[in-house]
Formats: sequence, structure tokens, C-alpha cells
Amino acid sequence: MRVVIAGGHGKIARLVHRELAARGDTTVGLIRNPDHAAALTAAGARPVVADLEHLGVADLAGHLTGADAVIFAAGAGPGSGAARKDTVDRAAAALLADAAQTAGVRRYLQISSIGVDRDPPAGTDPVFVAYLRAKKAAEDDLTRRDLDWTVLRPGRLTDDDPAGRITLDRQVPRGAVTRADVAAVLVALLDTPATAGLTLELVAGPTPIADAVRQVTPS
Repeated sequence: MRVVIAGGHGKIARLVHRELAARGDTTVGLIRNPDHAAALTAAGARPVVADLEHLGVADLAGHLTGADAVIFAAGAGPGSGAARKDTVDRAAAALLADAAQTAGVRRYLQISSIGVDRDPPAGTDPVFVAYLRAKKAAEDDLTRRDLDWTVLRPGRLTDDDPAGRITLDRQVPRGAVTRADVAAVLVALLDTPATAGLTLELVAGPTPIADAVRQVTPS
């Protein structure tokens, strides 16, 4: 496969790059900061500087030509305000979807967040609320499109070693999951086209990743 990942320098994205490159697939990482190019090359990816906050659909579509799938793994990141939650977590996701449609790339995987469809508890930090709303708006935009989309909503992310065992379903109890396991699930979803049209929540659990993906895949 040839897979293009927006937010290509993120921790999850770099893990996906490594896993895909190790098995002979080609990955392209879209990055905003050219200083991140070396890290992507080390992960086995081809870095492409493409600032999704300042790029048009046609230019972005040019970077997607010939891809088998795209993954939206970008985010405004910690320390950013509510405005950038909207321009990155929502608007950049929609831009990537526009570009995928323009380039004829049907498979689109989007990393969202568990809890986006529930009201946050009273007193929740307003910037985090803005983040959840941006992620949900990005989901709503994507799921209306004629694309073979899958939305993955991980729980609280950790940098622990991968467990290789998860709980994956349309709704799961809140919990944590390692970034490495999220990356492995994304690769498994890429390998399972029949998961298109599903919105799945993901936390650590007892089930091997391949079995968990198989269990949620429509027969």
C-alpha cells in the first residue's frame, strides 16, 4: 500500500510509519515543520512539508495522488488554544477529506477521541471542550461523505509498551490505551476494508488486536 498520514510527525503516526515500512509498504508523512523531516525518514517514511492550515485543496490533493489510503492523525496539540483546535482538529480533517475526494482516494481513517459524543462533566477545561467539539465536528463532516471512512476513538493515550490486547467496539467503557496499540489497530483497519463505515472506540482490554478487529468487521 501507499499510505499518506496527515500529522505525520505525531507519536502514533511515526509508529504507523515504522510498522508499514517494515513490511514493505510506502508511507508519506505530511508535516508542518521541515525540522521534523529527519525523524520521518528515520521511521521509514517520505516527509512532505504541507501546512494544513495554509494549504488549498488542489495542492493537498497533489500529495495524495496514487495513495491507497489516508490517515488523519493531526492535532493542534497540548498548549494550543480553542481556535487552533478548530483549525486543525476540525478544519484540517475536512480539508484532507476534500483532497482525498479530489485525488480519488476512497479509504480514509480518522483518529478521533473517546467521549466526543457525550457531554463533558461540569467544570471541564474549556479548551478541552473545544477539542472534543472539534473532533466531533470532524467526524460529522467525514461520515456524510462518499468515502470508505473509519473513525477510531482511542481512550486516554499512554506511552507504555504495547500490550497487543484491546477492547474495540462501537462503544466501550472509558480507559487508557497505548499509542503503540493504537498504531497497530490502525494498520489492522487498513488491512480490513470491510471496516469502512464504522466508528469504533478503543481502550486496553483482553482481546488480541487481530481478533478484536475481526469481531467488529461486518460479515
